[in-house]
Amino acid sequence: MLDLLDRHAKELREERELALWALKSAHSLGRKFPEEEDDLRTVWERDRDRIIHCTGFRRLMYKTQVFVNREGDHFRTRLTHSLEVAQVARSIGRALRLNEPFCEGLALCHDIGHPPFGHRGEWALDDLMKEHGGFRHNFQVLRVVDLLERRSPEYPGLNLTRELRESLLKHEKDEDWPDEFRPRPQKPFLEAQVVDLADSTAYDMHDVEDGLAAGIFREEELREASALWRGAREQVELRHPGFLDTSADQRLRIKRVANEMLKICINDLIHSSAERIQAANLKNANDARSHRSQLIGHSKELKTEVAELEKFLDKRFYKHPHLQELTKHAAATLKDLFHLYLTKPQEMAPWYRQWADKVGLHRSVCDYLAGMTDRFAERELARLRG
Repeated sequence: MLDLLDRHAKELREERELALWALKSAHSLGRKFPEEEDDLRTVWERDRDRIIHCTGFRRLMYKTQVFVNREGDHFRTRLTHSLEVAQVARSIGRALRLNEPFCEGLALCHDIGHPPFGHRGEWALDDLMKEHGGFRHNFQVLRVVDLLERRSPEYPGLNLTRELRESLLKHEKDEDWPDEFRPRPQKPFLEAQVVDLADSTAYDMHDVEDGLAAGIFREEELREASALWRGAREQVELRHPGFLDTSADQRLRIKRVANEMLKICINDLIHSSAERIQAANLKNANDARSHRSQLIGHSKELKTEVAELEKFLDKRFYKHPHLQELTKHAAATLKDLFHLYLTKPQEMAPWYRQWADKVGLHRSVCDYLAGMTDRFAERELARLRG
């Protein structure tokens, strides 16, 4: 009989091939609601699969990254962003001999708590809920996977592993840190640190592409403001002499330089992180959590170039008048829906009407709104207004 690469064989391979400081699936603290282990998949392969097949993940297709989905077919959405983060995280995690399925699962799940209209929707919901506990997408993601998703009659949520659930929390104040995950570690697992840097790397690179494609800023401006763009451009010129100055295919020109920027950032993250990990003398995965500083990060030189690029994007992209108008649109849409559902809760989906009995009407309305896609929120407002 064919010798299968089953769960046990994969766990043995992890022990044999992954770094001392990598997460090992056989040592997971498990799930809140105990389940029998899968014969073929490790615990984090199983987590990843549950995330991919859940409703919240599919909804990311029609949730804003920067541009509202209806503005163009080629702009990033929360779904394509999450897929790009997963690719970057896998590349970094694999090279550092970390647990790749954990990196992938966390990357695919990290934005699943985002409301419609991206960060603009988050700001709007936080304002609407200021008297009822507020709203933070990093905390909402845990509500989604623990409470709001429904996949089994035996437990609420997706019943993900303890390690992945904890890693979904980031940038939380100590007073907001759940008691379940105390004592609070100084730093996340290395895999979670990888996903955090993969997230910022992915959105920096694709926001450059999308900003140029939308005509919000020009290549000449970016060349003047960003050493990272200039360095990537030089590498492309070495590989394709004359192409950038002679080609009329703007989309291809942008794609080639943006891809080179991504390669530069990924390679730098791998090499600089490897040096810091080696110097830290870690013995196991938990050593990274008690270390005084974050070990996954850029070299000093590239960190400066990334900060320079992000400063440019903040000034010339995120604060552009068109995107400010989207902020107003998000706030107005969600505010109107919020108050309409408070006065007419019967207009919500049946499950959320029952959910209000457990968590209160305000939080139930907030959870309902946070799960909506951009287009569903707009259609609902039009329907409720008649």
